[in-house]
Order: sequence, then C-alpha cells, then structure tokens
Amino acid sequence: MVVLVTEAEYGRAPEVFESAPVNCIAASGDEDALAAAVAAHGARYVIVGSVKYLGKLYDALPRGGVIARFGVGHDGIDKQKATTAGLFCTNTPGVLDQSVAEHAILLMLAAARRLPALSDEMRRGHWSLGRAGIELRGKTLAVIGGGRIGQATARIASLGFGMRTVACRRKPTTGDTTPFEQVTTDFPATVKDADFVSLHLNAEPANHHFINRDRLALMPPRAWLINTARGSVVDETALFDAVAGERLAGAALDVFDREPYVPVDSSRDLRTLPNVILVPHVGSHTREANRGMAQRALQNVMLAEARDYQRMDVVNPEVLRQA
Repeated sequence: MVVLVTEAEYGRAPEVFESAPVNCIAASGDEDALAAAVAAHGARYVIVGSVKYLGKLYDALPRGGVIARFGVGHDGIDKQKATTAGLFCTNTPGVLDQSVAEHAILLMLAAARRLPALSDEMRRGHWSLGRAGIELRGKTLAVIGGGRIGQATARIASLGFGMRTVACRRKPTTGDTTPFEQVTTDFPATVKDADFVSLHLNAEPANHHFINRDRLALMPPRAWLINTARGSVVDETALFDAVAGERLAGAALDVFDREPYVPVDSSRDLRTLPNVILVPHVGSHTREANRGMAQRALQNVMLAEARDYQRMDVVNPEVLRQA
C-alpha cells in the first residue's frame, strides 16, 4: 500500500514515515505534481500540509481515498469537492495542543519582556536596559475561542504564571469552565480589561477577518494581540493601523493571511513596526508534535484501509453516508 506524503511534512517526521507498516513516499506539495504522483503510483491515500488544494487532487484520487491533513487546520482542503468525489478528509486533533499553547505563551513572554528588541540591540553591540518589561503575573489573558488549544494556553497562563484568564466563544458554555475564570459570548466584555488577547479560532468563513477595525478598537491600548491560529482571522491592514497609531501595544504573529508573509498592502508592512513580533508558522513545529501528527495521520489512513471509518478523525462527515 502506497501513501504519498508531501515533502515538507515527510521532512518533519521522517523516522515515523520510514518505519511505517506501509510504503510512504515523499511527493511534491504542488497540486499538479501531487495529482500526477497519485496516478503514477496508483495511490489512494495522501498526507498533506497547509497548502490549498483546489481541484486536480480530488479528481486524481479514487472514491474511498483519504486526504489526511498533517495538522489540525483543514482550510486548505475543499471539503465539498472531497465529499462529492467520495474522499475522506481527516486531521490530527489533540496531538499539537501543547506545542501551540506553549508557543502562544512564548510570544506573550517575548512581548512582555521586549525580547526581540533587546536581542537586536545586543547583536548590534549595544548594551541598554531600555524601557522596562512587565510580569505576566496578575495580568489578564483574553482567549478568543475556548477550544482545546485555547484551554491549554489558559491553563499554562493561570497555573504557571498566575494570570487571570477569560474566554469568548460563539456558543454559551454549560458546566465546568475550567481553566477560565469566565466564559462568555460577549467579545467586548472579554477584551475590555485584557493585557493580552490570544486568538484560537479556526479558519471557517464566518471567522474571516474576525479581528477587524471595530474589534481592535475594543481592546485597551496596553493590549498585545497574539495569533497562533490562522492568518485569515485577522485584518492585517487594520492591525497595522492600530499598532502604528498606538491604539494597540503590539502584536505577536505566527500565522498570516498569505504565507510566506507578503503584506496585503505594501504600504502597511508589519515587518516595519518595531512592536510587532513575526515568526513563520512554527506553532506546532516541535519534535513531539511532528511525531504525533505523523502517527495520527497514518492512523487515519490505516483505519480507512480497514474500513473502520467511525474511528477516523473525519472533518467532512457527510462522506460517511456514502461509505
């Protein structure tokens, strides 16, 4: 049995793919090349990254095949086209929660202690204390999206640093709200006292540019925006204006509307702002998470081969009615 794994993802956990009980072959992530490789190898299963797949891949794979996402976000896969083609789409929930949560905390710490600016000063031969940083203890963290990663982030913040944590979700929560002091559907109330606003939203159409000019204006000027979710949930032009206009203290971003990062508006390049921290979508890029994602993606493929569809991490459940 052949499983095609896009090259970038194969390289993140080669030891898992090389020791798998199936024949894992590295393939180009480009859709045309990947579709051609599917045909050449007679493959039914592919493991892919965050690249957007628009058409040829769905035509190339046979019905009952699998597009297994190496990661949790699946906005690069057209679930409707996959369902029409009789393909299962899966992701790898749970295995990267800790890595992304720790990364969100790291970005908060870097912002709080002005780490990038201090490191840059040292590299240029300057020794200057500069403006004082702040402690996280006692500060308020507003988590937008209270799912598993948001909860993990809040747990580290509250138990590890003594932060006050609140969350905003689309739907009301019943029962235990741990680790949050408060969970609400009221965005203005969630962010009004925030020192840090951490985004943990998926990239569904309803969340496109969720953080816009109006919502940025609701945040205190002292607040930092942290985004380890998806770039599309932030209006980067509005964010630039808010930070440049000192209506927001700064932003720490792991994800962007266009990746690799290209400014949506060339006159509003986030890289030109000293109080914006940018890193290249590495929230889940740890040895532990990479192994976990590879193993979980392969597990989904093996379950499909065994026709054990109910145990798969299917993100287009409509296809189950065709199985």
